Amino acid sequence: MIMRRTVLAPLSVLSLLAAALVALPVPASAAVLSLSNFQLRPNTYGTRLRDRADNLPLVKATVTNIMNDLNRRDDDIATKVGGACEGGALVAGNQVVISQSVCFDDDDNAVAAWYPQGVTTSADMQADQTWGDGYQPVLVSWYDKNDNADGLVKGVRISFMNADTGYYRHVLLVYPRELSSGDIDYDAVRVSQDETNTDDYNKALHAGGIVWYGNYLFVADTARGFRVFDMRRIFDLGASGNGTTSSPDLLGLRNGVYYGHGYRYIMPQIGSWTVTAETGTKCTEGDLSPNFSYTSLDRSGTHHLLAGEYCEEERDTNGRVAAWPMAGAFVGDTELNMDPDYRWNADAAYRVPVSNLQGATRFNNKWYLSQSDGETRSGKLYTTPAISTQTGDLQVAGSQWLTIGPEDLSHWASGTATNPTRGTFWTVAEHKDKRMVYAVVPQIS
Repeated sequence: MIMRRTVLAPLSVLSLLAAALVALPVPASAAVLSLSNFQLRPNTYGTRLRDRADNLPLVKATVTNIMNDLNRRDDDIATKVGGACEGGALVAGNQVVISQSVCFDDDDNAVAAWYPQGVTTSADMQADQTWGDGYQPVLVSWYDKNDNADGLVKGVRISFMNADTGYYRHVLLVYPRELSSGDIDYDAVRVSQDETNTDDYNKALHAGGIVWYGNYLFVADTARGFRVFDMRRIFDLGASGNGTTSSPDLLGLRNGVYYGHGYRYIMPQIGSWTVTAETGTKCTEGDLSPNFSYTSLDRSGTHHLLAGEYCEEERDTNGRVAAWPMAGAFVGDTELNMDPDYRWNADAAYRVPVSNLQGATRFNNKWYLSQSDGETRSGKLYTTPAISTQTGDLQVAGSQWLTIGPEDLSHWASGTATNPTRGTFWTVAEHKDKRMVYAVVPQIS
């Protein structure tokens, strides 16, 4: 079971927090907040992506299979309670109040091609925070950052982690497609799956945020909305007679054999949600359509999927966050709604008070925002006062230090399913040789 420990901040940290109890100004040119600009529609394929996934002639696997087959672990300090397992992520003098951390092995910590971005956990997945017979996985998304420099676009992979032991395994996300022969193939998950759109086809999807909810994995699609994957549709190339874990440079169906860039498990996309508003220049008032730079889940009250924009300091606006009631994405309680005529509407949207946000989540109407500040300086976690209006400007109630390069946020509530308390927030430090996944204890009430 994931351990959670409350750590009290020293007086020096509390002094910094007290000094931060001020409202920061929102830029004069504020982003548009009409809720109509946050409307989403299903992909126009209907159920075809899901059907293609179901027609892959491969052996299926489960999350339990993966958690029983974890194959990577840091040799030094794989996991640590009450501190950082990767000291390089910290800046001297800026204390980060960490309840638990998990480190990557040396290869993943140093790799230049892959960068970690999104975080979700089994606390997002369901109310009891536990999968199967006691697993409490932490999931991390990585994107292939080298922009086809090696002649390959590998797309996105997901690390399934056991935070107690430090062991983890990567699963490759793929995009299913049907060949003219009728065979089902798959491609890397790219900014655009259209081969004629050369620039975007040669870039991996950024996958800046992820949410595991029930059977589904929602992945932020920066310019569009969300890609959706299904935990019931994971395939095991190692157990399939027509699959192989060899040849890291090959992907998809080749001469009757399915490849996965050397990974054993693949998970095909089964749907998507796309914003309907007109797209303009990002981080300006004229951009009606929001970016989806990160995502998280709010389980307090009605469950909501959350997303927000990354806007750099010099842009006209700091960006926006929004919330969609999760029930709106489903037919009943089980199947994703892929009727092309359907619309999924946000019921709240806000301007954020600071720039350079990499993550945002919400609990009891208070927002928690993670901010990065380059490859050598500490990031920050901002807390806002509770807000009950559907639209408006978030303010800052206080802040505390995070590591260098914090990314997406995922909330792990304490208490019980019927009476949750705030608990901790998981994030990941993204930069080479400074990477770890960790949970922080909020210091602002």
